[in-house]
Amino acid sequence: MSLFYNQIGDAMKIYVDLILFLNFGFDFLLLLSVSLILRRNAKMYRLLIAAFVGSISVLALFIKINSIELFFLKIIISILMLLASFGYKNLKYTIKNMIYLYISSIILGGGLYLLNIELTYKNQGIIFYKNKMSINFIILVILAPIIIYIYIKECKNLKNNYSNYHKVEIKIKDKTIKCTGFLDTGNKLKDPYKKRPIILINNNYLKKLDLNKIIVPAHTIVGTKLIECIKIDNLIIDNIEIKKEVLLGIIDRKIKIDGIDCLLHYQIMEE
Repeated sequence: MSLFYNQIGDAMKIYVDLILFLNFGFDFLLLLSVSLILRRNAKMYRLLIAAFVGSISVLALFIKINSIELFFLKIIISILMLLASFGYKNLKYTIKNMIYLYISSIILGGGLYLLNIELTYKNQGIIFYKNKMSINFIILVILAPIIIYIYIKECKNLKNNYSNYHKVEIKIKDKTIKCTGFLDTGNKLKDPYKKRPIILINNNYLKKLDLNKIIVPAHTIVGTKLIECIKIDNLIIDNIEIKKEVLLGIIDRKIKIDGIDCLLHYQIMEE
């Protein structure tokens, strides 16, 4: 939560409107970077609401609190921002969101600080002195998105596990399940009758749905197992409709992959 102020001599003028605008803008950029890097697929309106929640930290300027209390206040506001943006799935999910929020904050704050030093100070050897230049409000507004854009772009270039994350939309009758899927190369489950690929999902997503289920024997690494399945009427992955007939397999155990709701069949993505 960055602050903007102008200091002249011993008197400090605080421009509340600029503080609110900068805090809102910076918080939105930070949350957007977390959503894009971790592929959280957060709705834009949720990011805007969360950024507004973050901007209320400006109220701390008018409250007499010490540095420790201010630190914990910022932590609480950060958690509220993350919950408003991405919701709560489990503790690990939330902690990872927070880690990347603060990493993005360090990148943005450090980048702006470095540019401020380069532009506003000159040096002779190891002696630094302030010149007449300074980073003003307009430059901050221009530079902040550029820094975040470069950071996001470099993170996306890294070949890591998150390249296998996909936005999934499953339609069954008049019901639609929107979730995040993981391309599991180990998932080669097919029903033995029509050779339909099976996507695995936790039964929590289907508890309130009254659906007709079929029992499919599937071969796993521990032997043959009976899996309850539902026929998918329409499957959309990353906004692309999958024409192939696919079954949705129901599992009781929780998928132990960060932020993942279902396991995709490798053959679906190949086709």
